[in-house]
Amino acid sequence: MSISENKYDYHLHSHFSTDCETELPDIIASAKAHGLCGICLTDHNDLNFPETPDNVTFDLDIDNYITTLSELRSDLLPDFDLRIGVEQGVMPTTCEELSSYSTQHPGLDFIICSSHVVNNLDPYYPETFMNPDGSYKDVNVIYRTYYENILYNVEHFNDYNVYGHLDYIFRYGPEKVTTEAFSKKHFPYLKELIHEILKVIIENGKGIEINTGSLFRGMEYMHPHTDILKMYKEMGGEILTFGSDAHDTEHIGFMIEEAAELAQSIGFRYFSTFKAMKPEFIKL
Repeated sequence: MSISENKYDYHLHSHFSTDCETELPDIIASAKAHGLCGICLTDHNDLNFPETPDNVTFDLDIDNYITTLSELRSDLLPDFDLRIGVEQGVMPTTCEELSSYSTQHPGLDFIICSSHVVNNLDPYYPETFMNPDGSYKDVNVIYRTYYENILYNVEHFNDYNVYGHLDYIFRYGPEKVTTEAFSKKHFPYLKELIHEILKVIIENGKGIEINTGSLFRGMEYMHPHTDILKMYKEMGGEILTFGSDAHDTEHIGFMIEEAAELAQSIGFRYFSTFKAMKPEFIKL
């Protein structure tokens, strides 16, 4: 069965996320209009998120969230498949506190583990990469620190299904990281570290996502870069989800079919959906 017959978006945000205002009825209508047969809402929950210039926090009202989506799901079935997920922003300092989140909040189908912070700063803001005098920090050190934190997370945190946008940090650095620049400039010094991260992910029965949101945010490639996807496949990784990371109706389902084609070209035979935190494999 082709992706066009089983088209799911497994990374989406609604008004339950602090950085999103899109209402649930509009999301459902847009998903149907874009030919999706199902979605998984994955609103932000970032415990102890650092202070930001605009005082943004990402504390999810989880009980209301699950109740609201559960009621909506019952109204949509059997014509549309709505799953309930969370994008869990994880840091080394929050691994332990978040370790039982899914059992504490029954009703969740899916958890993306994401790294949104490095050196207690959100890379979305330019200040992450700048010294007090306005000069730039060594970005290669920041990138390495980011992946060292991910390695710590996967070694100490297990309450998730896939690791999200593994090269998220490259969206926001001071340089435009092209497809070629990642391969030639950054992957060589990060390769061993990324290999160890993927090794732990696979050994723990977890997966990764192909996130198309980088493309409508100005990057040349989907998250993660093809070099990382190929490494994951060569190491025996099998669990793979597709998500747009949309915060608006325009980008729901964005290039999901192209993500599936990329996965197939690398050798993946299946993608995954999730129910009650368990993977369901669908042939590409």
